[in-house]
Amino acid sequence: MSILTHDEIKKELELGNIKISPKISNDQISVASIDLHLANEFRTFLNINDVIDVRENTNYKDLTKLFIAEKLLIKSKETILGTTQETLSLPSNICGWLEGRSRFARLGLLIHISAGFIQPGINNRQVLEITNLSPNPLILHAGERICQMVFQRCEGNATYSGQFVNQ
Repeated sequence: MSILTHDEIKKELELGNIKISPKISNDQISVASIDLHLANEFRTFLNINDVIDVRENTNYKDLTKLFIAEKLLIKSKETILGTTQETLSLPSNICGWLEGRSRFARLGLLIHISAGFIQPGINNRQVLEITNLSPNPLILHAGERICQMVFQRCEGNATYSGQFVNQ
């Protein structure tokens, strides 16, 4: 599998193989990734003061509260869920990796805890598992280029059809 560089990403976008909505600007395409924006929808975790049984069917929506905001204070050591503004559609022969941006990592901001792999064939907005690892509170702003997407060609074709296929 190979990483797509700037020109290959542009070619896949022009051919309609990779689709991003709303349409991205050329300056969002970097050397080997595309910057994605933080949406204004967030989920904060409820303090339920009980043990959470971590199972395949445990629903994060039951443990979080959804709200809309243009900016959000995230406390030290706090984790929240965010989403990208962009909806990403991948063909069956391209997968990807969602990564943070180093400028924010250097402030202690982790953009995703562990679920960075983006399956081929998806058509959705990406959920961001955001954690503040710094000792200081940080303010997040909707519309900020918060993360980047790295694309890889797959050997063969596959299409994701799991629980979060159209989130």
